[in-house]
Amino acid sequence: MGGCCRRVGDSISFPRLDGPAGRPTYNGNVARTASGATPLDSIKGLHLHARVPLSEYTRFGIGGPADLLAETNEPESFCAALCLLREQAIPHVVLGGGTNLVVADEGFPGVVLRYTADYIRHHGRQVHCAAGAELMELVNYTVDAGLEGLQTLMGIPGWVGAAIYGNAGAYGHAIEEVVRRVRYCDGQQIHQISREECGFQYRESIFKRRKEWIILDAELELEEGDRAALRKTADEILEVRNQKFPPTMRCAGSIFKNLYLKDLPAAVATQVPPSVVREGKIPAAWFLEQVGAKDRWEGRIHVAPYHANLVYNTGGGTAAELCRMIQSLKREVQIRFGIQMEEEVQYVGFPAN
Repeated sequence: MGGCCRRVGDSISFPRLDGPAGRPTYNGNVARTASGATPLDSIKGLHLHARVPLSEYTRFGIGGPADLLAETNEPESFCAALCLLREQAIPHVVLGGGTNLVVADEGFPGVVLRYTADYIRHHGRQVHCAAGAELMELVNYTVDAGLEGLQTLMGIPGWVGAAIYGNAGAYGHAIEEVVRRVRYCDGQQIHQISREECGFQYRESIFKRRKEWIILDAELELEEGDRAALRKTADEILEVRNQKFPPTMRCAGSIFKNLYLKDLPAAVATQVPPSVVREGKIPAAWFLEQVGAKDRWEGRIHVAPYHANLVYNTGGGTAAELCRMIQSLKREVQIRFGIQMEEEVQYVGFPAN
């Protein structure tokens, strides 16, 4: 590895990583030396791929190429790369499973960094899993082990790191309930924090507010349960979810977050039928239905006729079309109700990023 790490207590710190003489500057492509090398070439365990279409790494199937894709399953290599990219001011973004990403049609002019470790193991009620593990694999693993706590998350796509980042949940439960500790890299050191320090809220965590903190792995603690009952619950939830969000559908699941009834203006809250309120939240789909969102089209982007909060790419759709659809739906809800809908999806390669 270009520069070695050293442990400091429960952390791992990395020295400064000096680039080639003359330290190249970013000019619209990943900085390279005269020989065509990049500063990342010095990091062992890092696999580099040039001009990779990001549409292959997102569930929407949308997005132009990255200048460079850098992947590793080694935490020290990942953190060394992150450190180097930040120190040399090379534009970069960390990509996981790509489930909730909208990538610009022009792609990303810099480095896309992926941490791909995907191990899952357990001892008693404690489960250790890497950020790159599929959430579905984790749910199946715990159910098969007779451990209760994640079965209602069955069918949610994406990686464990993203699930913790966005506090994924379903059917009244969220991953925060089983998280015990999380390890992350801030670009200089590897730290460990407790569940309480993660600042979990509805679809929120400290990692959303501190985007420079990249999740590496987590320790979970579940309860012992009845394996057959857990499997029955998980399979029933998967069947329902697959009917709404077929695995082959190019979508991110729900586009918008649900809203808390208590946070709505009184004039809006009184318009909401009590029958649609679930655990104090109103489904975003209800507001979208009121503005006629179902079965709407924008180019090759379609709102499902049976679910107003399901927007998907029918094939060949573009990020521009998807963004126009999202902004149109937000604007119409704003005009009708005076409230701002908030997306669950994240954006990569757009001017604000």
